[in-house]
Amino acid sequence: MPSRRPANASAVPITRRRFLRQTGLSLAVGFAFPALIPARALGRGGTVSPANRITMGVVGASQGMVNAERFLQYPDVQVTSVCDVDATRLARAAQRINTHYDNTSAKPWLDFREMFARGGLDAVIIAPPDHWHGLMAIAAARLGMDVFGEKPVAHSLAEGRAVVNAIQHHGRIWQTGSWQRSEKHFRQAAECVRNGRLGKISHVEIGTYGGLPQARPKPTNYASPPATLDYDLWVGPAVWTNYDPRVTHNNWRYVLEYGGGKLLDWIGHHGDIAQWALGLDNSGPQKISATGFFGQTPPYDVAYKYDCTLSFAGGVEMRVSSDYQPGAKFVGERGWIFVSRGRGMGGARLLDASDPSILAEERDSDAIALYRSGDHWRNFIDCIKARRETVAPAEAGHRSASLGHLCHIAMQTGRTLHWNPATETFHDDPAATALLQPAFRTPWSL
Repeated sequence: MPSRRPANASAVPITRRRFLRQTGLSLAVGFAFPALIPARALGRGGTVSPANRITMGVVGASQGMVNAERFLQYPDVQVTSVCDVDATRLARAAQRINTHYDNTSAKPWLDFREMFARGGLDAVIIAPPDHWHGLMAIAAARLGMDVFGEKPVAHSLAEGRAVVNAIQHHGRIWQTGSWQRSEKHFRQAAECVRNGRLGKISHVEIGTYGGLPQARPKPTNYASPPATLDYDLWVGPAVWTNYDPRVTHNNWRYVLEYGGGKLLDWIGHHGDIAQWALGLDNSGPQKISATGFFGQTPPYDVAYKYDCTLSFAGGVEMRVSSDYQPGAKFVGERGWIFVSRGRGMGGARLLDASDPSILAEERDSDAIALYRSGDHWRNFIDCIKARRETVAPAEAGHRSASLGHLCHIAMQTGRTLHWNPATETFHDDPAATALLQPAFRTPWSL
């Protein structure tokens, strides 16, 4: 079985200074900008007072900019910085931001540490490959930034707990990028389950896709990253492997050192809705068993087909499978409810039930009403200003991601695992415990 293991070597094919020289950038990129600019960025911002404007940075020019596009629409938000280890992508992202504001105030950064240390950011979007999520989020929290963190919260379960602890300790606001919580039909499904419309729930089926990227020939320049890419920083805390253009920027999700396949990609969406509906945002399963078929064509080594069963207190079972229709299906004494992203995501209806009356609007004044958020990104900004919890807080995001982490560990060990969700420890299983947080490559650490 594949597993993430620490590397003894920390080979660096190109030094940072050489990289900066080759790309025409310097260590002082962005340092001409004022040292402190919280909520005082200039540019098109409507009639919002600069003192009431949230200044925001972006890490990750791919998914990070997808989220940034939403924040760019709010006059009380100013995106002032963007970071990516690829100078080409970085320049493109900075240009997009500056074009929106019709100025040149957005500063590009190659190293997130430099962007964070410079200060002046109220909030940051964390959206690099998964293996960077935890370290970056913790660093941001320590420096006083609120965080919009892409799912999964972190690349390992122990890192996820460290993120939650950092957010709580430093009093930061966190929004997980599991935006389904802000969609009405997902909330409606969760409220129906919470209010007993199905009676006692027996089991939940979670469909999270499967598969691997299409195979491509091994590149001839296997160990030669382009001059515009700081590959050592891209690898970061993961085990060192030579540059492979099939992975970097593209299919890193299918390599265990960097991602968790479709399972970790989607458990933070459909598994998150299941946790929300079952009232398990602060808990988790007690027993986990799983089977998986792993990729045999290097460099892809994640499980491309899997079937996992997680058992919870009270008798509820959650089954996560690559064979299920993508979405969440709740099965109880009185029928079932299925919720997904709609016809474009596999042919299913957005919200369906064995009996349409199950989905009727709740009129009971005593009914449970879950958190309402009509705009996931706006909810984050409003919560920053009010200093209140978002619809997808760090604890909930971590617990949802933990479902996937636990399934991976069960597949890798090949046996049924017994888990204490209160202490987040395995019962008498050193091998499984060792997989909760694989070692980081020197010099990175939590």
